[in-house]
Amino acid sequence: MGRAFEFRKGRKLKRWSAMAKTFTRIGKDIVMAVKEGGPNPEANARLRAVIQNAKAANMPKDNVERAIKRATDKDTENYKEVIFEGYGPHGIAFLIETATDNNNRTVANIRSYFNKCNGTLGTQGSVEFMFDHTCNFRIPAEEGRDLEEFELELIDFGIDEIFEDEDGVMIYAPFESFGAIQKELEGRGIEILSSGFDRIPQVTKELSEEEIADVEKLLEKIEEDDDVQNVFTTMA
Repeated sequence: MGRAFEFRKGRKLKRWSAMAKTFTRIGKDIVMAVKEGGPNPEANARLRAVIQNAKAANMPKDNVERAIKRATDKDTENYKEVIFEGYGPHGIAFLIETATDNNNRTVANIRSYFNKCNGTLGTQGSVEFMFDHTCNFRIPAEEGRDLEEFELELIDFGIDEIFEDEDGVMIYAPFESFGAIQKELEGRGIEILSSGFDRIPQVTKELSEEEIADVEKLLEKIEEDDDVQNVFTTMA
């Protein structure tokens, strides 16, 4: 298996935020998708993908519909996607994706977390080059489907890695291949259970249990922030 498989396995083993936080993240994704391409999922591929993710996260349909309606209100402020980069304890690189309606607040909060946990907030581009920006799709496992043959059929659309786990079949590809793969899967009538984007570290660093605890302390503070959508690190 490749790096995407190992990355996903590691992410699944880590503690994740409460369901309420997951719904908050998806709600922001809905607002950004609607502001960008309108409230009709049939005509808005980004919104269609977010709704699939909401369904996969068991987000109630009423919540999704309210979020779409709220996003169409001209008084609802859009969120700006901002990336923060820095180093945590023991030289671990952090890449943080946020969606914020108040950048000054978000900057101050993220900087305070690094300062309190012996880390350093870096400048733009200071660690982003250490991560591969990828897209991913989860589709149902299908009896009789040959994954090697399926990968060859989709190789021209940019697929890097495909594997099956307990959640279905995972497809990984470069970030810029998202639209082409989404269109091809939908054109084939293949159900997309969820999709998204990851930052996979090119190299990871092994730490002792005590060092891991130091990094986890910073990770917890960052993940609990309402403006934070995703956090990626180079910790093994």
